[in-house]
Amino acid sequence: MIKLLSLHWILLSFLFSCGSTDDTENNSGEEPGITSESTETVDVTAVSVSGNENAYTFSVTISSPDLGCNQYADWWEVIDMQGNLIYRRILAHSHVEEQPFTRSGGQVRISEDTEVYVRAHMNNSGYGPNAFRGSVSNGFNAFELPSDFAKSLESEQPLPNGCAF
Repeated sequence: MIKLLSLHWILLSFLFSCGSTDDTENNSGEEPGITSESTETVDVTAVSVSGNENAYTFSVTISSPDLGCNQYADWWEVIDMQGNLIYRRILAHSHVEEQPFTRSGGQVRISEDTEVYVRAHMNNSGYGPNAFRGSVSNGFNAFELPSDFAKSLESEQPLPNGCAF
């Protein structure tokens, strides 16, 4: 019995000496658990449209690996087939506890037959490949858009000017 208790204490001592699980000390400047090299992407999962020609409101559902202001979906946008920005909806905060989430925006100035892409952007990893393609008259369907398509739009205004939380 004494040998068993001694073995138990040795095992516990070893486990506690192998490393701390205390996340209270973090000198990296990042939130605990967040790495600057996230490989998770943002996905548009649904698009609906209401309104009238040249004044449409888009409702876009996004699934994103939000962890706070260091990693969050910071906008969704409507772009034409050539990669020109038509409309951008800035997302002013992370949606850690609300996944997936839907946000509306407009007035999007297109005709009912204009075919467009709707895609989302992560503040630390760029555009996600899972977008939607379609028109108001024909509806929108999931579409895999290369994440480097019209990548230059990342620097085009409007851009977020911070993150609330």
